[in-house]
Amino acid sequence: MAGERDVNTLDSYKINVSGIIVDVTIYTEEEESVPIYNISILNISRATKILLAKLREEFVSRINVGAIELSEETGFEDIKERFKEEILVLIKKYFPNIDQRTSDLLVNHVIQQNVGLGNIEILLKDANLEEIVINSAEEPVWVYHRKHGWLKTNVMLDNEARIRHYATIIGRDVGKEITLLKPLMDAHLKTGDRVNATLAPISTDGNTITIRKFSEKPWSITDLIKSRTMNYDTAAWVWLAIQNELSMLISGGTGSGKTSTLNAIANFFPPNQRIISIEDTRELTLPNNLHWVPLETRLPNPEGKGEITMLDLVVNSLRMRPDRIIMGEIRRKREAEVLFEAMHTGHSVYATLHANNAEETITRLTNAPIEVPKAVISALSLILVQNRNRRTGYRRTLQLAEITSKGDAEVLMQLDVAKDTFNYIKAPKRVVETLNLFTGMTSQQIDDNLKEKKRILRWLVEKDITDVHKIGLIVSKYYAGKLKI
Repeated sequence: MAGERDVNTLDSYKINVSGIIVDVTIYTEEEESVPIYNISILNISRATKILLAKLREEFVSRINVGAIELSEETGFEDIKERFKEEILVLIKKYFPNIDQRTSDLLVNHVIQQNVGLGNIEILLKDANLEEIVINSAEEPVWVYHRKHGWLKTNVMLDNEARIRHYATIIGRDVGKEITLLKPLMDAHLKTGDRVNATLAPISTDGNTITIRKFSEKPWSITDLIKSRTMNYDTAAWVWLAIQNELSMLISGGTGSGKTSTLNAIANFFPPNQRIISIEDTRELTLPNNLHWVPLETRLPNPEGKGEITMLDLVVNSLRMRPDRIIMGEIRRKREAEVLFEAMHTGHSVYATLHANNAEETITRLTNAPIEVPKAVISALSLILVQNRNRRTGYRRTLQLAEITSKGDAEVLMQLDVAKDTFNYIKAPKRVVETLNLFTGMTSQQIDDNLKEKKRILRWLVEKDITDVHKIGLIVSKYYAGKLKI
């Protein structure tokens, strides 16, 4: 790893990448300003490495992999399958007595290093990583680790052409291209991981790729509480609001956990209502007992035809008899107008918005480019603001606010950053009035209901029930009056 240097190990674990066991070690070093994320392959012996070197040399000499990949109108998953047979021929030629397990390992490793994304594929398999960043070929790949924040890896890319090559094959898989004329690209991997790429000289130090990883396990309300992202009081209020069909926006900055929170609170939807979700890239995973129809936008083809926008889907969703509408992110005026019109006509709407606090959420909604009239904002009931502390890396609920009849935000609960506690600021007024008007619940009944929900949430945490599908069934039993704790 770091030889005789003065190092301090912070963490270590193993990941399995197509049968290849990779050791991950995270350590600090005196000469480095940030910790190092070091990967090394464990289950490949010295003899196997010699076989690999010979195999790779023969493979590359027989097939100009880079040239073929760039000239074919296909993605790298298809190319992997195409070259698997070629590698197997070489293995049988040089190592006729090799066992199946070693053969599979050699095939996977050669494909990963020569046809796929190389060591980036190893990083993609680490569930602890949230971001993978290539800044140029002159510096190592960086990663953002859930526990340790930004880390510098021991992964280097050969040259700028390799970075551009990776961006090209990622884009091709989803019908996008990146060229000197189009040096910026937003795309996603088939796994759902979001990708942004830029080419020099737009990025002055070199070509870049930024991959935001899609969470393999969807966040549940239990995960939010266990990680102290949200407390029991907030979760209970959100549950009460969702059960009673109050619309809500989740705001926050980039990486604050808006989509994760949206996924978690969707655990509270009832199974007897039709839910339509609208996203650019599919990220939500709702409990499988729900009546849920996920919709996804589509990019135009190379001729500029066939595009399906967020607005198209929002308008179309209203013709699908939805009870609830979930929208990945509000960005434009017309989308917001249709959503607020849906709220006014009796639909419950849940969406995310880029804003750092409740007041800023209202400001963003009522000013360009969204420009929703202040008069219609009152159709919204609650704003839940998420925040990521860039110094500590912690994600927390920053504020829970209700919307007044005039369309202003009144903060009900707020995070005390110094004490890391979430405290009541003001008693809810309009939400209580709305619940009383439409359900007949008194203030005392609301308090009793919140206590009951907190008791169930504590039980979920105590039993460590984090699977969204199991939580969905438990919530369904609760709504049916059949849940006994």
